[in-house]
Amino acid sequence: MHSLVLVYGASGHTGRFVVDELVRRGLAPVVAGRSVERLQDVVRAHPTLPRRVFDADLDAAQALGGVGVVVNCAGPFLDTAPALARAAVQAGAHYLDVSAEQASVRDLYCDLDAPAREAGVAVVPAMGFYGAVADLLLTAALSDGAAAEEVDVAIGLDRWWPTPGTRTTGARNTAPRVVIRGGEVVRLDEAPPAPRTWEFPPPIGTAEVVAVPFSEVVAVARHLTVGELRSWLSTAPLADLRDPATPAPEATDEIGRSPQRFAVDVRVRAGGGERRALLTGRDIYAVTAPIVAEGVVRLLDGRHAVPGALAPAQAFDARSVLDDLVAGTPDLALTLDA
Repeated sequence: MHSLVLVYGASGHTGRFVVDELVRRGLAPVVAGRSVERLQDVVRAHPTLPRRVFDADLDAAQALGGVGVVVNCAGPFLDTAPALARAAVQAGAHYLDVSAEQASVRDLYCDLDAPAREAGVAVVPAMGFYGAVADLLLTAALSDGAAAEEVDVAIGLDRWWPTPGTRTTGARNTAPRVVIRGGEVVRLDEAPPAPRTWEFPPPIGTAEVVAVPFSEVVAVARHLTVGELRSWLSTAPLADLRDPATPAPEATDEIGRSPQRFAVDVRVRAGGGERRALLTGRDIYAVTAPIVAEGVVRLLDGRHAVPGALAPAQAFDARSVLDDLVAGTPDLALTLDA
């Protein structure tokens, strides 16, 4: 297995964070994307890094020679993930992405599990803030392997300054959202739960939340037994997201993070008791970088599960990833009842 890591979409907002994080960890990733012009900012920041320019749909197979891990940060993933993940598997490389898109993650599970197993590689979509965090928290809370009768995943953001990529993905991602109900994955529009209030820790505090499931639903259903999973998002950041005048995030510290604060609060009812797993931190785009980097280093050093198309907490030990994330990421805090 080659040790070279390629970051596709390296010029995007999240992609730049990922490149910076991998460099901080002593790696020299290949910065890749669709155009030379868009890669210039990354090249100026890291002039010694190798670069490759290619279209994921047209010539990914030829562009991945010598690569051991492909990290896809170029959404919409409904458009980029199928060809790039398949090319990675054909090249004998592991694949990670940071998709929040349920349909994209589901399709990779369905289409690439058998090819990935045959190739001896892991395909792990949704290894970002949306998707991985809730899956890791829930799996860590169920460390005894118990099935969960009910799970609530509540995501609180104090603000949301969306990137252009987020807006493009939102317009592209029109597939019906799904939840887990009665132990089955079903469409959310079949009797969606009513809005409610949620008690997040400061600075978010008490907030109204509505049902907005992301890729965590598909990831959890991939490997855990859950009777009902409800996903919630605070309404204030939704207003930011829906307002076309809301600006993109701006850097306010030395590593480029915005001041946005988040909380992911997972409440679990299992075995007659209740458990809670909570992760709080700063900037959902920036924190995606150490999350995906934890996956990269584990794929490179062999700390991952059997080959195949896997959920984040199926591929990697959930508690280990969370502990390492908190230890290495400023402003990140974990509370876990397990």
